Amino acid sequence: MLDAGRPLRIGISGSYGGMNLGDEAILDGMLKQLRASVRAEVTVFSRNTADTLARHQVEHAVNARVMTRKEVAPYIQDLDVFVLGGGGILYDGEAQAFLREVNLAHEFGVPVFLYAVSAGPLVTRAARLAVKEALNAAASTVITVRDRLGYRLLDDIGVTNEIHLTADPAFLIEPETLSTETLQSEGVEFARHLIGFSVREPGPAAPDINPKEYHLLLANAADFVIERLDADVLFTPMETIDVQHSHAVIANMRCAGRAELLRRRYSPRQILDLMSRFEFVVGMRLHFLIFAAMCGVPFAPLPYASKVIGLLEDLELDTPPLDSIGIGQLIGRIDRKWDTRHAMRTHINERVPQLKRRAARTNELLLKLLSEIRT
Repeated sequence: MLDAGRPLRIGISGSYGGMNLGDEAILDGMLKQLRASVRAEVTVFSRNTADTLARHQVEHAVNARVMTRKEVAPYIQDLDVFVLGGGGILYDGEAQAFLREVNLAHEFGVPVFLYAVSAGPLVTRAARLAVKEALNAAASTVITVRDRLGYRLLDDIGVTNEIHLTADPAFLIEPETLSTETLQSEGVEFARHLIGFSVREPGPAAPDINPKEYHLLLANAADFVIERLDADVLFTPMETIDVQHSHAVIANMRCAGRAELLRRRYSPRQILDLMSRFEFVVGMRLHFLIFAAMCGVPFAPLPYASKVIGLLEDLELDTPPLDSIGIGQLIGRIDRKWDTRHAMRTHINERVPQLKRRAARTNELLLKLLSEIRT
């Protein structure tokens, strides 16, 4: 453990506050490594401070999104390091909001560390320029990205500080038991093959999604696995809005009686434990697919955004474009992947250890920066 004398004051900013289990898994993985490495007084910049304090037991939480620049400045100026990330936060519509605190840190001379971020889509000139300027503003800024697509994009827009390729910190969390009795109370029977499904909403991070089209696409896919595999389907929300979209998919299914939807709130670690009970999954959410990979569960992805494509590249899996995949193509892919699921499981299991090592590397780079601050 790094001997820092007094606890180091570390600020962490990302899409935190309990809205998305993937983001909470990211913060969980970050804090797990940090606490094992250094004594720290952590301030999380969160959209829901009560949730963050209760969920992660950090020392402080601040809702910077409702604060003016002047109001948030005192929470930045006394930090030893400001951490932006992890997760996919450098994209049109969000990047400039998150970079406000980065620029404040630069003004106060606080070192900045980008923690396993994704980048993109970055289409607007204003967003691309804002990211470039913020990341180049101080030579001491350490930049780590979780996928090669993000690496290439930051390089393309003119980021000149060194960029390190690491991996998502969620790869380092551990499962928490989700009992059979709890799942049975949700309607899961465990009488047939159990197939997991994950959906998501359209938005800035997934600008090309047409909800009506993908609701029908997934409904047909769910009907297929139920009939072809004699399976039950369990829709697994990773964000509150996923419940609404899961219902929309189920409403389009012929075999809706064989589909269930998780209704209670669960932690990322519990969903990771649930993942090990699936024989196969079909997913849109990045961390649903990351959890599948961690558990060696074969999957058919719908790569709605660059961060999902980045994961598939890391796992050396094919990347079908969402905007050109039809019902027949998706069903064909699911059918082939099911038939070759044992080989796919072996393929994934051979590649996940490297991603875990890359994920741990991010914390090593942060510790290096912290040790330099102390000397």
